[in-house]
Amino acid sequence: MNLNPMTWDAPYPVIVGVLFVIVMCRANGTYWLGRLAARGAERTRIASVMASPRYQDAVGQLNRWGAPLVSVSFLTIGFQTLINLGAGATRMPLVRYLPAVTVGCVMWAFLYGTAGSVGFEVLARLWETHPAAAVFVGVIVVVALAVFIVGRVRESRRPSRATAVVE
Repeated sequence: MNLNPMTWDAPYPVIVGVLFVIVMCRANGTYWLGRLAARGAERTRIASVMASPRYQDAVGQLNRWGAPLVSVSFLTIGFQTLINLGAGATRMPLVRYLPAVTVGCVMWAFLYGTAGSVGFEVLARLWETHPAAAVFVGVIVVVALAVFIVGRVRESRRPSRATAVVE
C-alpha cells in the first residue's frame, strides 16, 4: 500500500477528502483518549492535584486559549498528537474543540495532499545529504510558529483603543 497521496490514482478532491476523514478520525480519537485518561486519573492520588484551584485555573486558560493552538498544531509534525491529547485530558469543551480541529484537519488535508508530501520528500533528502541543515530548517519553522503564536496571544491580551479610558 502506497501512503504517498501524490501517487494515488484518484481526483484531487477525493484525495483531500480521504485525508480529511483520516486525520479527523485520528485527531478526535486522540482527544477522546485524553478524556478517558483524565477520567481514570480522577481515581488516583493525582485527583487532589486535578481538583486544586491552580490546576483548574490552568485548565481554564488552556481551554480558553487552546483552540487556536489545536488548529495551528496541524501545521507541525508530532505536536498535534500532544495538543489533541491535552485538549481531551483538560476536557476542552466540544463547542471550542470541534471547530478548531476541523480547521486544522482541513489545513492538514490540503497541505499533505499537495505541497506537504513534496515538502516531506525535500526535507528527507536534505536530511540524507545535510542533517545539520535539516535540523536548522526545522528549528526555524518551530521558532517562527512560536513567535506567531506568542504574538497572537499578546495581541489578544492588549486592551483595544476602543476600550481604553482617556484621562
